[in-house]
Amino acid sequence: MNLSTSFYRYLALLSYAGLLILVASWNFVVVEDTPYSGLFIFLVYILPLLLPLKGIIQAKPYTHAWANFIVMFYLLHGFTISYAEPALRVYGIIEIVLSTLMFIGCSFFARKRGRELNLGLKKLKQEMQEERDRFKGV
Repeated sequence: MNLSTSFYRYLALLSYAGLLILVASWNFVVVEDTPYSGLFIFLVYILPLLLPLKGIIQAKPYTHAWANFIVMFYLLHGFTISYAEPALRVYGIIEIVLSTLMFIGCSFFARKRGRELNLGLKKLKQEMQEERDRFKGV
């Protein structure tokens, strides 16, 4: 693995772990009086972060790419909390920073590692030529 690729992998991994720890501690330790049950908090806030855990640990580029869809929820949540809840603004800003770092790390890792493994999509011209060659042989 290239040095810059491993940098983005560790950036994604560390910000992912930080976001997971932040969300869990925020919802179960910091906020004392919540109208929601622990099961609801787990299902809505923590479970989506656990879905890409295996692929992120195993450094799979595809998992890093689709994990960005999940992290957008936490980015939006951080912006909403920062704006709407002045008492929790610090946690919202930390969530924004960690979500942004995870997005950058996952995006660049997926792109660079995918190129290293030659997992990219073929260009249309190349695809058309391969299809012509396949049908000429028949």
